[in-house]
Amino acid sequence: MAPGFTLLNLLVGLLLALYCWRGAVEPPVDLLDGVDVAVYAPEAPKPVRAAFVVLVRNSELPGMKRAMRQIEDRFNARFNYPYVFLNDVPFTDEFMAETAAMTRANVSFGTIPHEHWSYPSWINQTRARESRQRLHAQGVFYALSESYRHMCRFNSGFFFRHPLVQDLDYYWRIEPDVEYSCDINYDPFLYMHRQGIKYGYTIALHEYPETIPTLWATVKDFIAQQPAFVRHAVGMRWLSADAGVTYNGCHFWSNFEIGALSFFRSPEYLAYFDYLDRAGGFFYERWGDAPVHSIAAALLLQKHELHWFEDIGYFHNPWLNCPQAAEARMRCHCDPKKSAVHHYWASCTREWVDLPDANVSASAAVDPAHRS
Repeated sequence: MAPGFTLLNLLVGLLLALYCWRGAVEPPVDLLDGVDVAVYAPEAPKPVRAAFVVLVRNSELPGMKRAMRQIEDRFNARFNYPYVFLNDVPFTDEFMAETAAMTRANVSFGTIPHEHWSYPSWINQTRARESRQRLHAQGVFYALSESYRHMCRFNSGFFFRHPLVQDLDYYWRIEPDVEYSCDINYDPFLYMHRQGIKYGYTIALHEYPETIPTLWATVKDFIAQQPAFVRHAVGMRWLSADAGVTYNGCHFWSNFEIGALSFFRSPEYLAYFDYLDRAGGFFYERWGDAPVHSIAAALLLQKHELHWFEDIGYFHNPWLNCPQAAEARMRCHCDPKKSAVHHYWASCTREWVDLPDANVSASAAVDPAHRS
């Protein structure tokens, strides 16, 4: 009896093994935030159409590799989102080979169209050169740099139009030499998509007023022509301490951005950028993409559509975002005491979070002392 029973068990076991081997029984699915982790294989379509978008020069290869090593170790070795590298000149074979070797994810390399990295026809280049000299005499950073101005204009109005970015819904901006000091154990792209978030930041600072003397006046002129541009009246409180008379310089530091490209592709943002571009401040002054992005985000998006990624440890010289929660110390190596949130210059970071949650009427967003 016992030998027959053993033989029967063996036969049943063999049949079950064959059944499973032929795929009749599906293996258990490994889930992350409700998503099958198989979608994060390097070649698999991701749950969100997203990529790292990187504007970088060939000469910045060592710093770019350092940044990639950071983001791969902390996040992307598990999630395998692709990289899109952009440059105003063709990438060298060395740059392409060595950056591709840093990741299992797909990488692509593109050259920026000349019209997106050059002086538009309406810019007086003699005036632009004289303006650079004047700013240099004032001690303004990058005062003499033409390429810096082309970069700011490109990041303000053209990066999202590049052919390699056209099929994306979200982007994550990365720059050479940045550091990521915390493990990122979830998918920020998927989080933003599920929560309806359009723009994410880690640090918000005050801009140097010498670089943008006429930016706010230009924005106000645009709003006077397009009053519907101000969809989020409370956002004006974050931008101005005197009900919009002057700009306090608050901006999301755009070297770290995770954003929905639909925001930049919207008719409202495109009209806004075109108006600023025609004014010439990218070349006659030194308007940065950070205040340009931030003013639009604060006025067009609702508070819940912007998110402070306080949990992402991030360093771009000289500022650090380091999570303050005790739990974060288990997955971070940064010093929370050195985080930018403790400095006045970065007070805009928390000030956005402290805004009222719900939108209010335009009149309620204006200080009574400044109402007409």
